[in-house]
Amino acid sequence: MRKKMTTIAVALLFFFSGVMKADEGMWLLPLIQKLNIEKMQSMGLQLSAEEIYSINHSSLKDAVVIFGGGCTGELVSDKGLILTNHHCGYGSIQQLSSVEHNYLEDGFWAASLEDEIPAPGLSVTFLKRMEDVTDKIEDSLSDDMSEEERQEAIKKLSTQIADSVKGDSHYQVMVRDFYGGNQFYLIVYEVFNDVRFVGAPPSSIGKFGHDTDNWMWPRHTGDFSIFRVYADKDGKPADYSPSNVPLKPEHHLPISLKGYKKGDFAMTLGYPGNTQRYLTSWGIEERMNIFNFSLIKPRGIKQEIWQKAMSSSEKIRLQYASKYSRSSNYWKNSIGMNRGLKNLNVVEKKQKLEKQFQSWTNQSSQLKDKYGQVLPSLKEAYQNRAPYYLAQNFVRECMLRGTEILSFSLSARDLEKALQANDKEKVKAAAEELKNEAEAFYKDYHAPTDQKVMSALLKLYFEEIDPELYPSFYREIATDKEDGFKSFASKVFQKSVFADPKKLNAFLENPSLKKLAKDPAYSAGKSTFELYIKLLEQTRQSNMTIKQNHRLFIAGLQEMNPDKVYYDDANFTMRLSYGKVGDYEPRDAVLYKHFTTLKGVMEKEQPGNYEFSVPEKLKQLYQDKDFGRYANEDGKLYVNFTTDNDITGGNSGSPVINAEGHLFGLAFDGNWEAMSGDIAFETELQKCINVDIRYVLFIIDKFAGARNLIDEMTIIE
Repeated sequence: MRKKMTTIAVALLFFFSGVMKADEGMWLLPLIQKLNIEKMQSMGLQLSAEEIYSINHSSLKDAVVIFGGGCTGELVSDKGLILTNHHCGYGSIQQLSSVEHNYLEDGFWAASLEDEIPAPGLSVTFLKRMEDVTDKIEDSLSDDMSEEERQEAIKKLSTQIADSVKGDSHYQVMVRDFYGGNQFYLIVYEVFNDVRFVGAPPSSIGKFGHDTDNWMWPRHTGDFSIFRVYADKDGKPADYSPSNVPLKPEHHLPISLKGYKKGDFAMTLGYPGNTQRYLTSWGIEERMNIFNFSLIKPRGIKQEIWQKAMSSSEKIRLQYASKYSRSSNYWKNSIGMNRGLKNLNVVEKKQKLEKQFQSWTNQSSQLKDKYGQVLPSLKEAYQNRAPYYLAQNFVRECMLRGTEILSFSLSARDLEKALQANDKEKVKAAAEELKNEAEAFYKDYHAPTDQKVMSALLKLYFEEIDPELYPSFYREIATDKEDGFKSFASKVFQKSVFADPKKLNAFLENPSLKKLAKDPAYSAGKSTFELYIKLLEQTRQSNMTIKQNHRLFIAGLQEMNPDKVYYDDANFTMRLSYGKVGDYEPRDAVLYKHFTTLKGVMEKEQPGNYEFSVPEKLKQLYQDKDFGRYANEDGKLYVNFTTDNDITGGNSGSPVINAEGHLFGLAFDGNWEAMSGDIAFETELQKCINVDIRYVLFIIDKFAGARNLIDEMTIIE
């Protein structure tokens, strides 16, 4: 398989076939010399492939990091200064905030290194190199292996290869599969755990438009935040210490104030999370009708309850701000995805491809033996797992993630084991660990709100899921009574030690196995978790069948279309995408410009509505036209702009880089009309929404007066 893909890559037929546009694809960096560089240079890029990705020399990839666990960031100074999105830093900013020091509401700007605030639990990760190890893996695999045996062999081999490379170094080394398991790469990372909060605008700028504008264009959001990575005196990763120093990175991105015009080259580097563009029609129907439905229905109910509570109290709003943002982001994404997939008739298009694939496999007995049962097997596997997969997703959304007290109560499992073993030392250690977890949990928890959520979501599960798949604690609920779920939730919160920090701490002073076992939240949590494990087991065989035949489907597509180069689905490894600045037509007679300005912020202002509030200082700067050197050549201050780069979740915070290799924006969103993008790229409508770097610098400089941060950046006038 690897040799076949290499042959196709060398042919470079992609550039001449016209099969797909250049702006579609999230490309692996080690392959850009073979697959992409000529096309990118023809579009205006002035860099070589070596300047983008190099193992032996400083390159663009050295300035791009995994920020936290699910975003991208970039180095913008030789002192470890990192830019990312405001919504990427949101969780850390919320964690560091209090009612007295509300950095979400008021913003924050460190005037010196000493003022920067350590962000516990936050890390940044640098990619050091990637290496194709497909041959090493495939040499130990055979066609007569079952899929389970194949996966076990791959896991064992991957560990051996990674361990041999890591040795006694501090690097994080792993082997990841690509192209559905047809290709494998060794990846070496360096992780830094001392990251400090440097600055962020108030949410009225960094989250302007909030959920109403999320996934929409036009946008007017200053979606950025600033952090700094620290190392020991030798430049190596180290846990937080006052003696650590700002990291001197191998490369940082110069920042361009030159602006852009329609048609300009734009490149992103980042860590897109997950796409599924090779799904069959049955997989797409499952995504729409089961996975997305399981996000839309429960989260909509939960968020409505949260929203009412947040509106009643500043404290609750701060406690639930980050939770609500995380929940609503993919709730709205799922709604938009289903809408887009229907509007674009994606299922029908996939069915046509599948018909073509099946006809191709019937051309010879060899192809029939190899690929003939791929599609029938996929269809059957998706049908077999449907009821269990639906229940599995509803358990997660209604209970394990939906009802906070149930998920938190499961933190006591180690304590229960220690109590069962009657090991006093382990009991003491487990109790202490639970106390530490409780401190973080209760900081952002409001029990009366969670009680309402429990009642509503347990009822929803009852209404949507087959009775054979209820957790055992449902026997305690008077499901035949109108107030049965409300009464059950009330009982749980009245009697459980997990509903109140004082009760829990008192229990942990002298924990009892009998009391823990009888605790209504813990027993319900255990019942839920046991059901979840059972559901996972019931889908295991179908999952294996889907995994095996998905791999064969991708291999078959490549064999069926030898003149087409296929990019790999995103899997949160570093990828490059390229395209151009441009506008789009979302519907008949409507044209969206490729940029927005500060004037639009003022036009959207709604006094009294926190989603569209505008700080007084920003209004004064606008009225005075005090934009400094950050204004466009037409005298306006640009805020956001659109390109046709191919991105998805995980790309948030990715640098948007111009033809010269300079930073001119931060990617932060996609557009509503193309929410199908994780499944099907829409070449005419797909847009990447970005913050203009000049707006970022304007806010730092003119709005915040944090000139110290501007001074350490490399600015290209």
